[in-house]
Amino acid sequence: MDGALIRAALERRTDLLRRLEAEGTNCFRAFHGAAEGRPGLNVDVYGTVLLAQTWREGLEPEALSLLQAELERTLGRGLTPVWNHRAEGPHVDYAQWFQVEDLSARRAREGGLLFPVDPRHGGRDPLFFLDFRAARRRVREEASGASVLNLFSYTSTLATAALAGGAREVVNVDFARGALDIGLRTARENGFGRRSFKVVCDDALVVGRQFAGLPVKGRGSRRRRFTKREPRSFDLTVLDPPRWARTPFGAVDLVRDYQSLFKPALLATRPGGRMLVANNAAEVEADSWIDGLERCAEKAGRPIESIERLSPDDDFPSFDEQPPLKLAWLCLR
Repeated sequence: MDGALIRAALERRTDLLRRLEAEGTNCFRAFHGAAEGRPGLNVDVYGTVLLAQTWREGLEPEALSLLQAELERTLGRGLTPVWNHRAEGPHVDYAQWFQVEDLSARRAREGGLLFPVDPRHGGRDPLFFLDFRAARRRVREEASGASVLNLFSYTSTLATAALAGGAREVVNVDFARGALDIGLRTARENGFGRRSFKVVCDDALVVGRQFAGLPVKGRGSRRRRFTKREPRSFDLTVLDPPRWARTPFGAVDLVRDYQSLFKPALLATRPGGRMLVANNAAEVEADSWIDGLERCAEKAGRPIESIERLSPDDDFPSFDEQPPLKLAWLCLR
């Protein structure tokens, strides 16, 4: 790891770090390897936790110490360094370098809200996706008085942001009970409870189609059982699906068939409502994705009044001005 790379990355973030501090945020991406000189390495700061993630080659022992020293010098606070190797293959013995303490009680702040950040929680992904900050910020600004549907909610960080913005209720849908439980604990830590933070532990494909009033069909010859729900409309719908997944009721494929996810979410949003939609597949070109949303909406008889593209903050630079995460704010007619 070249110390000059991390110093240059931190220098580029000087203005952003001032803005984040002013809004009560102490978590950010310190080094985005794909655009800043070392593909396969990302470095994130979550409050007092430094998380280095690698996908190709592992990280040299001295590299983590270098990252820690550079970041502590810039931020003026102590950091606990953690390295997670995300590549498929043999298990990595992280403890051969250092023994990481229990970080389950650590929290980071975004917009003054507290979020859990334990990088050794048992799953592969972080509990808190930093590139989605722009989406959480926008939803918080627009959520006052709204009923919100949060599809593929994961740990429901967006729900806490929406409730902080005055949302009347947020319905969070995900198949992972553990992720929903983390979201509920986070909401409670920030002063919100079950009356406004609601969970549906089920396949988002099924729930979205039911709220939209569409039929649900399972794959294969066996009849799939599912909990029946009545159609329902929301003021604001958030659609942030994973890149790819397969369930008994269909596939999530952001490259080949985003429209099959978008249509139910659209129909579950009231006329005149709003949507925040995301696509994190790097190979999907933003213009073609937006065109697909417009065509799908016209075909469904629910045309879009306006589309505003949102970009991740400056700690996620894109060398070709085509960030992998594409975000769009939709206002419906």
